[in-house]
Amino acid sequence: MAVFLALPIGGDLLDARFGYTHATTMEAMAVYGEDGRRAYLWASLTLDTLLPVAYVGFLAGILHRLRPRKGLGKLTVVPVAAGLLDLSENVQIAAMLASYPEVSAAQVGWASAATQSKACALLASMVLVAGFVVLALVGRWRRRFHEP
Repeated sequence: MAVFLALPIGGDLLDARFGYTHATTMEAMAVYGEDGRRAYLWASLTLDTLLPVAYVGFLAGILHRLRPRKGLGKLTVVPVAAGLLDLSENVQIAAMLASYPEVSAAQVGWASAATQSKACALLASMVLVAGFVVLALVGRWRRRFHEP
């Protein structure tokens, strides 16, 4: 992630924001310049494809391993949804970068919605992981100190 954030694009990454408008997108892409847009496009289709794969596996694995009841394993769908939304966002951003300056407001709307949905699903995944960790620690503490 640090490599992705350090890309020489000359401005903030769209997918690091919680949503964006057509005006802010066009302004950001102008600031990136030709080289910045090319670097961002390359990174969106390569580096930023690996990140969702990694965090989906990690978060879903933790949720599956620490689930307090077997039926709660279905909650692994939350990080999977975050990853799919992230990949959708990457495709949308790549399409906008490739078609600049011919970027429609509708395209920006879809990309921004994917970015916001990804952020919410990722936050929900982390809250679930934190909750499952707390439940696992409480269970371990109870077994250790309250059972003969």
